[in-house]
Amino acid sequence: MESSRRAAISCAFKTRRIACAEKMADDLSDEDPRPELQRNVQRLLGRCLLRIQQYERLLKAMLAHHELSGPVETLEAQRLERADKLAEKSLGTLVKSLFETYVVPEGFERDLLPDGKTPTDRVSMTFSFRMSMSAEHWSTTKAAIEELVGLRNSLVHHLIEKYDVWTEEGCVNAVRHLEDSYERIDRHVLELAGWAKSMDEARTVAAQFTQSPAFLDMLFNGVAPDGTFEWPHTGIVRVLRAATKYLADGGWSRLDQARAWIAQKHPEQTPERYGCRTWPQVLSESRQFDLQYRSEGDGPKVAWFRERGVSR
Repeated sequence: MESSRRAAISCAFKTRRIACAEKMADDLSDEDPRPELQRNVQRLLGRCLLRIQQYERLLKAMLAHHELSGPVETLEAQRLERADKLAEKSLGTLVKSLFETYVVPEGFERDLLPDGKTPTDRVSMTFSFRMSMSAEHWSTTKAAIEELVGLRNSLVHHLIEKYDVWTEEGCVNAVRHLEDSYERIDRHVLELAGWAKSMDEARTVAAQFTQSPAFLDMLFNGVAPDGTFEWPHTGIVRVLRAATKYLADGGWSRLDQARAWIAQKHPEQTPERYGCRTWPQVLSESRQFDLQYRSEGDGPKVAWFRERGVSR
């Protein structure tokens, strides 16, 4: 009896399953538009997500290149390390970084080589490309791109919650939404591409400048293209410091010996280059050295100097 009962239940279940399958087949007949509509929803969703991925890849490339600072020999390693870190970041995190360091309000300042944390025994450089906007424009632009992040999350996680793609009406509404979404995404991609192009053009100009005599003068001598300079960072102060390490006797060096050493090792470093007529004038105006004149026998006094801060 029990086995007969189980057989009857099984037969009834199979009959009901066959009936459901036949109903589904009827629902998805050749005249039913839903399969084609569903495939269109899938195609448009894929198109949107691929375009968003293009946006993410471009954004990661920009953030990896737009800001580097530190000793020259470390810059390329920094860039590669930053690219690796950005590779796994979400779109929301990338956008947050974008508006903290690249798209910034007017007046934004960021010290990439802070005093006390920058090595003084190596050449350090900083490259920074930014897009500056009025505070109002910055807020509007930020909100628009944050909406893009929200749109991306909605498409990935909630599309079928909002649109019943098992109905014709739901598919039609989903298609309309996806077409509108693609237009919005595409506008953002084109906007970001324009920003990337501007940054690339700026990098090209910067690269050309780094090969110019003006840049080399700034790099090695501390003299800006407009002729201004800060004494502590000038080439002549640097070689004077080097001379004191090579010639110092009890912390002090004879200026005439230092001049001879510099003329041999660094002949391009002359007082005239920095608007001075004499070496003592360089020592005085730079405020980086102490200067003394000492009597040596019956001859004229001899100039001695030392770097300030060095104990006697």
